Amino acid sequence: MPEQPIEIRPDDARYDALRRGFNQRWIAQPDYVVVATSADDVTAALGKFLSNPANATRRITVRSGGHCYENFVSAKDVGVIIDVSQMNRVYFDASMNAYCVEAGATNWHTATQLYRSSGRALPGGSCYSVGSGGHISGGGYGLLSRTFGLTVDYLHAVEVVTAADGKTPHTTVARKDSSDAALRDLWWAHTGGGGGNFGVITRYWFRDLPEPPAQVLLRSVAWKWKDFRKRPHLFKSLVRRYGEFFAHEHAGTGPDWIHRNGYSDMFTLLKLTHMSAKKVGLIVQMDGTDEDSPARLKDFLDWLTHGFSAGGKQYIAETVLDQQIGEHPGQKELFIPTRLPWLTATQSLNDSGPNRCGKYKSAYHTKAFTEHQIDAIHRHLTADGYSNPDALLQIDSYGGMVNDIAQDATAVPQRSSVLKLQYQAYWTWDKDADKNEIYDYRDAEQDPTIAAPHLSWIRNFYRDVYHSTGGVPAVPDPALPASQSSNTDGCYVNYPDIDLNDQNLNTSGQPWHQLYYKTNYARLQRTKRRWDPHNVFRHGQSIELPKAT
Repeated sequence: MPEQPIEIRPDDARYDALRRGFNQRWIAQPDYVVVATSADDVTAALGKFLSNPANATRRITVRSGGHCYENFVSAKDVGVIIDVSQMNRVYFDASMNAYCVEAGATNWHTATQLYRSSGRALPGGSCYSVGSGGHISGGGYGLLSRTFGLTVDYLHAVEVVTAADGKTPHTTVARKDSSDAALRDLWWAHTGGGGGNFGVITRYWFRDLPEPPAQVLLRSVAWKWKDFRKRPHLFKSLVRRYGEFFAHEHAGTGPDWIHRNGYSDMFTLLKLTHMSAKKVGLIVQMDGTDEDSPARLKDFLDWLTHGFSAGGKQYIAETVLDQQIGEHPGQKELFIPTRLPWLTATQSLNDSGPNRCGKYKSAYHTKAFTEHQIDAIHRHLTADGYSNPDALLQIDSYGGMVNDIAQDATAVPQRSSVLKLQYQAYWTWDKDADKNEIYDYRDAEQDPTIAAPHLSWIRNFYRDVYHSTGGVPAVPDPALPASQSSNTDGCYVNYPDIDLNDQNLNTSGQPWHQLYYKTNYARLQRTKRRWDPHNVFRHGQSIELPKAT
């Protein structure tokens, strides 16, 4: 009889750590957590769960890195969590003629193992501790994506433990070139369809992976909020010109130097904090092997900071980015443009922030910001009734090679965007609600006012920015000419936001799945019907079974 996988139960010292993830808002109470080390472990765990009638109304969920932003993995209705973080090998699989990444490998582990052994890389995320299982299945992007595209653009195959009959698990390998159309659909569904929808992902295989530049050029810079408070028009100019730069690059408009110099190798993160953080930050990475990179970087920064000085006076001074902002640590060493090996640079940018609670929202933008959006951004970041230095809007540059793929080639349909936005609010348990002289999640359970101001701020912020499209970044109306359509293109499934399900917060008439998947949703539903018709794998925004016809 095969050895059974490890089960961590409530009387085990490890239980409290393994029943939760990165976001401390969500704490599950499963019967046990399975520590899986192989697909056989996953199969055994899933079979045991499905054979127990007591689990008919409870969920089985999967954790790789534990970075799910909503309660899709850790929630009160979860009976069992399968933890695949021990399945973390990264290697070349000669039988598949492809590089294999197991679902539990983190971004950092994947980067180091791939690069050291082959000189190649996935164009994946910058947060080191995110697990491959969820990151890749949602599309996956990072600082190399403008140069090389999304992670899933290189996906050749995926191994998934499925249970199509609702009773008997099977290990299924779906390839891009599978002869069976149903297997091709299952492969395609994992190129952006999100995790927790069709089965338990155990392995991915990639072909034709790119080689990152041997050296990259990095720079971080910050500007003080006290200066922007005196001259709000310059803060708005920074946001406006940032959006315009990448819109010009995509459309072939604007100054000739943008197109003559070329910027597809540049990835930027503009961190627009709440004013209580005291500084706004920017991180830039470029190909450091190009001799003209320092000059191109200067041209870009000069464009962004137009008007910051005039007539010999400096109104908005550059300063060091010397503090944690969002999920990235301070980068004061990079105030002077610095050339580093790519892997070293990746390590220096890596972090996931301290243990805390969080709420997140996302948006794709296909054009520069409207004046209403710029005003709304400024209005909420300078809100006097709210103070939180860990609240921000992060705006990533996007486009480049990402946009060279057809919107139905993968399950990621947003292939014309120039900016990718993540609204973030973090907080900790700052009240001893249960009067035991310690802070923990029980305080938040007893006192909803701990989270309330942060949730209210981010919801009002988001709704105001997208006021003209129903409080969300609606996808374009195909019936309208491009000149009349909105400048938004929906949301990123890997930044899940359950508020999109709420018709009081989303008045666009576009359901959450349209915002994530657009017209690709119908194929995802057909795949769900074929591979998980009993809806074993489900959560608050899982793929819905199509209605019977």
